[in-house]
Parts: sequence; C-alpha cells; structure tokens
Amino acid sequence: MVKDISKITADSNGNFFLIAGPCVVEGEEITMHIAQEIKSICLELNIPFLFKASYKKANRSSLHSFTGIGNEAALEVLRKVKETYDVPIVTDIHTEEEAAWAADVADVLQIPAFLCRQTDLLVAAAKTGRYVNIKKGQFLSPEAMTFAVEKVRSAGNNQVMVTERGTTFGYQDLIVDFRGIRALKANQCPVVLDCTHSLQRPNQSAGVTGGQPELIETIAKAGVAVGFDGLFMETHPNPAQALSDGANMLPLDQLKPLLCKLIKIRKAINEK
Repeated sequence: MVKDISKITADSNGNFFLIAGPCVVEGEEITMHIAQEIKSICLELNIPFLFKASYKKANRSSLHSFTGIGNEAALEVLRKVKETYDVPIVTDIHTEEEAAWAADVADVLQIPAFLCRQTDLLVAAAKTGRYVNIKKGQFLSPEAMTFAVEKVRSAGNNQVMVTERGTTFGYQDLIVDFRGIRALKANQCPVVLDCTHSLQRPNQSAGVTGGQPELIETIAKAGVAVGFDGLFMETHPNPAQALSDGANMLPLDQLKPLLCKLIKIRKAINEK
C-alpha cells in the first residue's frame, strides 16, 4: 500500500520528519534490524519516519565498489520492511526504465544529486505518481533547483521535495551554505537536509569516498535551527563494516541521543 507522504511531510506535530536507513540494502537481516530500530525510536519520539535504502548503487567512484545484492532481491527486502514495519520506502533510481518497477515498492523515488538535471529521469519518476525527492546537485546553486522541481510538476505531479546535500568546495570537499534554504523553500515544497552526504570527502585515495561523521550532529543542529522540514541521515550498526558510504554514516546507537537534542532545538524554535 502506498503511503500518503504529504501527511508525513506536513509537520502536523511541529516536528521535523526523518528519512533514515543504511546507504544500500546489504541483506535482509541487517536491513530489517536497522528499520526496526529506527521505527522504534521514531515512535517513541513522535518523529515522522521514512525508511531509506538504495536497492542499487549505480554511482560509485570505483568500479570495484559494492553496488548491491541484486535488484529484485533488494526490492523484495524493501517490500518486507514496508509491510512488516508499516513505513514508507525511499530508494534511488538512476534511469527512466527503473522508475516504474521501483515505484512498485517505493513510496518516494529519489533522484541522485548527479542526475538532478536529467529531464527524462525526472519526468519518468513524476509519471509514476510517487513522491519525488530531488537531491540538489553539488554543482548547482539553490536557485537552480527551481527548474528541476518544475520538470516534476510539468508532468502533472505536485508531490516533490528537495534535499540539500552540500556544494562542491574545491576538488574533494563539500560545504553546506545555509543561506540557500530561502531559495529552496521558494519552491513551496518540503526541504530536507542531508546530514551525512553533505559531510562526504569525495574520491579520496583508491577511489573511496571519505567523510566527517563527527560533524553530523553539528550539521543536523544547524539544519533544525534554520528551519529545514526534514532531515536525511544514513545510519548503520557498525559504519566501519558498512558495504557502502560507511565513512560518513551515523552509528545507529547514536541516533536516539542525537534526535532527542534536535527535538529540543525544534521545540525552542517553535516557541512564541
């Protein structure tokens, strides 16, 4: 059953919503474990939650990087997560052909940052009728995302959100410019801050992307303070053993303490 994402992103309880999960489906057992843990935490803290995991990673730096357990197998794991824990599913798509069959499981089709200008991909995602989460390209200004949003809406789908994930700063670093939230919100859609990928150090030695996970809390606090509607975090029980993007993941046992701090910030911001 497809979830009504608009209700989740409407901020009905005054809180931010959370998109979280592992970078990629590594297998059924660990994916189910992560989903169960996050769902339990979010229920306790009254945080709207969408589970995110890529069924396939098609944008790895190295040819030898882990890309997934197989498309059909991974999508079936995501289907089981959805049915078992009653959570909406967010997953990446990379081609127009993927849109329809990923939409059979996913409630939100995520457009990777490097593909955010691909017109045919955006239109294909929109035509599925699913919510579309467009990650802002590292190479684009916040203002330029207006055109990506318009492509989705031009296909008759107003269910769209935009995720800030940092801007290229030199050759191997990213920076989040929080001034951009005003331009992103001008699109009149939910705006999300990616607290983990925005701390990547792309294409380090041996084609492996590095990261600064010690700054996740800093970035997340700033994002809540300036008014992002949602937060995106990749998390894993043991990031050092994660098969993809472990260098910038939040350890799963640190998620609840961080969310408790963020709720206090949002509450303070909302006080009149």
